[in-house]
Amino acid sequence: MSKDFFDEQREQSLVKATIVKKYFEVWAKVVLPTVRKKSPQNPRIAYIDLFAGPGRYKDGSKSTPIKVLEKAIQDPEIAQTLVTLFNDLDGDNTKSLEEAIQSLENIQNLKYQPQVTNEVVGEDIVKQFEKNKLVPTLFFVDPYGYKGLSLKLINSVVKDWGSDCIFFFNYNRINMGLPNNAVKHHLDALFGEVRADSIREKLTQLKPSERETMIVEAICNALKDMGGKYVLPFRFKNQSGSRTSHHLIFVSKHPKGYSIMKNIMAKESSIVNEGVPSFEYSPASEKYPLLFELSRPLNDLQEMLLNDFSGKIITMKELFEKHNIDKPYIRSNYVDVLNNLEEQGKINVKVKPGKKRRKVKGQFADHLTICFLIKQ
Repeated sequence: MSKDFFDEQREQSLVKATIVKKYFEVWAKVVLPTVRKKSPQNPRIAYIDLFAGPGRYKDGSKSTPIKVLEKAIQDPEIAQTLVTLFNDLDGDNTKSLEEAIQSLENIQNLKYQPQVTNEVVGEDIVKQFEKNKLVPTLFFVDPYGYKGLSLKLINSVVKDWGSDCIFFFNYNRINMGLPNNAVKHHLDALFGEVRADSIREKLTQLKPSERETMIVEAICNALKDMGGKYVLPFRFKNQSGSRTSHHLIFVSKHPKGYSIMKNIMAKESSIVNEGVPSFEYSPASEKYPLLFELSRPLNDLQEMLLNDFSGKIITMKELFEKHNIDKPYIRSNYVDVLNNLEEQGKINVKVKPGKKRRKVKGQFADHLTICFLIKQ
């Protein structure tokens, strides 16, 4: 890690912190009603960050842990149920974080005061998580490189109900580390040894853009094989927009979490083409808008739907839930395309008996039944 890593909060770091904070807010509200039913006497949820960093950047801007705690303090329901654990191996970081936590206004409103530790992230922590059934936990893993980040670590938390993981995937460091035998065990732990060896065999034959696609695809597939059914990567470009610096990857076992995070990442995308988000943040994207207007993503979605559902009958709700996984499209994109297909006479839309349909621009109700004509 460079000495100036925490000197100022660059735009990418701000977007990353915003994504985590926004997801935490919604996630907590979604899981708490069920938590209260299951454990009415002692309802608890948790937020864990094993590479927490300092409390503030040197320019004074707040770190992710502080933003999460501020939200918890502001919400009485979260304040009475949230358990937090922040860890960092760097003693200066933990000292800074503890000072920032104690200086938070109304920190005493939290029923469970934040725990700050100074431990190595390795097998001991993984074993501890593996043997215990965790309360619903949002797990944020933001290592400075890749040491300590492993499939076993992620799975040790997301194995339990209501628990999701967001982790920092340092593409540059991982791309350079894969061919390096000195760090082989770290990369094997991240991808799984068999998959990591397969990547190494193919790397030398690929162009830089192909390398990135293969590596990110490999980590997403590894997470799915582990049981993290819903995986969503968000890419960050460097300051010039010329290459990828890292990804933020979300892992969940529940479609609700996937849907929530997809909407959050969509809004943080620096480019939206025809309403379709890029799931990418590039500080330079505003400089080159023409490059991003040359593709027509809604045309692609329209063709996909006509091919995938030719001759089929399905409700709007079922179509969206089945089709949007692992694709960049959000619900409003499907609404636009389906309304367009109806105007073209390529689908017929039916309403439930006894109900009337009011056609409103930009709307397409979940209960509507779509009959796709057989594509010729």
